[in-house]
Amino acid sequence: SSSTPTAAPAPSASATPSWAAAERTRQQPLPPKPPLDLLAELTNTPPPPETPVRTAVRRVKIWTPLILLLLIIFAIVQVMRPLPEPALELTAKPTYVFEGGDTKLSWPGQGQSAVMVDGVGSLGSEGEQKSAPIASVAKVMTAYVILKEHPLKGDEQGETITADQKAEDESKNADESVAPLKNGQKLSQRQMLQLLMIPSGNNAARLLARWDAGSEDAFVDKMNDAAKDLGMTDSTYTDPSGLDKATVSTATDQLKLAQAVMKNDVFRTIVDMPEIEIEGIDGKIYNNNTLLLEPGVSGIKTGSSTPAGGNLLWSANTKVDGKVLWIYGAVMGQQAGTGRVYDSLSLSLTNSLKLIKDAQQAVTSATVVKKGDVVGYVDNGFGARTPVVATKDLKAVGWPGLEVELKVTDNGKGIGHEAKAGSEVGMVTVGTGTGKVTAPVVLQDDLAQPAFGDKLTRIG
Repeated sequence: SSSTPTAAPAPSASATPSWAAAERTRQQPLPPKPPLDLLAELTNTPPPPETPVRTAVRRVKIWTPLILLLLIIFAIVQVMRPLPEPALELTAKPTYVFEGGDTKLSWPGQGQSAVMVDGVGSLGSEGEQKSAPIASVAKVMTAYVILKEHPLKGDEQGETITADQKAEDESKNADESVAPLKNGQKLSQRQMLQLLMIPSGNNAARLLARWDAGSEDAFVDKMNDAAKDLGMTDSTYTDPSGLDKATVSTATDQLKLAQAVMKNDVFRTIVDMPEIEIEGIDGKIYNNNTLLLEPGVSGIKTGSSTPAGGNLLWSANTKVDGKVLWIYGAVMGQQAGTGRVYDSLSLSLTNSLKLIKDAQQAVTSATVVKKGDVVGYVDNGFGARTPVVATKDLKAVGWPGLEVELKVTDNGKGIGHEAKAGSEVGMVTVGTGTGKVTAPVVLQDDLAQPAFGDKLTRIG
């Protein structure tokens, strides 16, 4: 009989060794193959062998696009950055010296003196500028304070001032210069200033001080405050008339006051009067400053006493190129040696006149810049320079040996990055202060925008 074969029993799960299952669990996926190896498997082509050249080529292919992208970004940033502001620079010599050597003035040889041209500068000084008594020259500060506190213009007479008993009593003093005042007499502010400056009335100075400040001491405080404001560092006022020898100053300090007070038209008119008649006062009143009769002399104030000697603060003028220039000078401490104060005053007048004539002759003018002269350039911020030229002649006022300053400045609005030839870009200036002269400067050539290459390669 036949028999059906019996199938072999399947191995049970328990028959698989435990270590084999653990081995399968620990097995990690293999890393991906390099692209060339993978391509080789797919195409059944072995990968090319790795060489230094192939490695370099592969790196170039990877880094070149990145580098190009960075360069493009850098170029865009450079081009879009704000442009530096164009700057105007001077190429002409920064100073000009007037020809003719040094100016020599006829200095007195004693005391102290100083001379200046308003708006131009100092013609020099002589003697130690040390505080010394100034006598009635002090009245210039008295007038300055009065006009500052009570301004007058044109033909205005100003407020009415009534003379008091003290002013009348002082008018009888034989040992000082006084004005003939009577108790109850009414005078205008202008008339009182005339009595202060022309006959040099000490009692007029004190009356004005009391009228303005209530007391002479309070007024003296105002005088010293004004001196401080004007930079008169070596001046001290102790009374409104200058009779007190403790009222002291220097020649150079007095020139600072002269510059300020002579800006006042009313004051300038009064100190230029050789004589005057005042209603209510008998006869003519004469000015001690006899130099007013000399050509161009226009003030300012005499002063004399035994401790002060002879003093004169003076003003004169001269014309240069049709323009009136004011010259101020101070001559202090002149001693005639005769024992008479009047002789010392006369000496101060004589010595002042020599200085006045010298100064009037010394002042001149010179063409410092000519029309069309290249005086500077505009720098566009990248090193490119466009010349600028003066649009007219510039004549400066001075005297032999004087050095004046030249400079170019923009017009305050800035300079554009692009402009046509002939465009105004600033000013050229010669000198300083009120005496300076200016002319516009224009581009000689076109001012062009910075080139693309300049923008791209700038570092700053």
